[in-house]
Amino acid sequence: METSTLRKQTPASALTDPKIILPAIGAAFAKLDPRVMIKNPVMFVVEVVAALTTVIFLRDLAIGGQNLGFTFQIILWLWITVLFANFSEAVAEGRGKAQADSLRRTRTETQAKLLGAPGRSDYKMVAGPSLKIGDIVLVEAGDIIPSDGEVVEGVASVNEAAITGESAPVIRESGGDRSAVTGGTQVLSDWIKVRITAAQGSTFLDRMIKLVEGAERQKTPNEIALNILLVGMTIIFVFAVATIPSYVKYAGGAVSIVVLVALFVTLIPTTIGALLSAIGIAGMDRLVRFNVLA
Repeated sequence: METSTLRKQTPASALTDPKIILPAIGAAFAKLDPRVMIKNPVMFVVEVVAALTTVIFLRDLAIGGQNLGFTFQIILWLWITVLFANFSEAVAEGRGKAQADSLRRTRTETQAKLLGAPGRSDYKMVAGPSLKIGDIVLVEAGDIIPSDGEVVEGVASVNEAAITGESAPVIRESGGDRSAVTGGTQVLSDWIKVRITAAQGSTFLDRMIKLVEGAERQKTPNEIALNILLVGMTIIFVFAVATIPSYVKYAGGAVSIVVLVALFVTLIPTTIGALLSAIGIAGMDRLVRFNVLA
């Protein structure tokens, strides 16, 4: 490989990349499914009131109601808000999937020099993913270590920037506490023979792939607390807005449902709710780019 670190092998996808943007546009509409939206309670409420306002607009349009232009503007902004929330989440997911694909290519394209035994020098080239626990591989200068393992013979300088972010190479040799090596790192000089110690699916690269693809990951305590806060604020503002018609009627005035909907959406924490999922996914993506596993 031309690159020596995963940081170079997995650059962040540009926000203008059509391979990310175009699927995200379709995903933004697919995520309008209430079964998907319910996972984000704040935006689910916005979608419900947007649908309610749309029904009111169609009714007024059929009977020739007033203020159709105002109602249409409210509907437009409500649906834009919902779609933008879905789009931002889809873009973040697309970035994570692109990085996971790059990591997966790193794993599948790596070739290994499989030895019959530690004392033998003849080898055969095999695909990295085909290695099993206990296999012995020869890794020479310029080679990528195909999987996690332990040095059983030799000594070499290894670039572990893919793990630590530190550009200074480290020495890896058999015996002691400097014998462990990680798949995806690169041998810079000399050679080592490595015994594979991790099964496919549980290596460092596999953990990184699972992390960036972790749409079903467990939420952190902070995320749970923030969700509870957002839901609580939304419920409070539901009751606050629901009391307004009574006060207006008591004062001898009138207020339309569309105006109440517009007020309600501006009061609830729509911005945070819209970007909450995207923030979480982007955070995981950033952690991976800085070689941090959670």
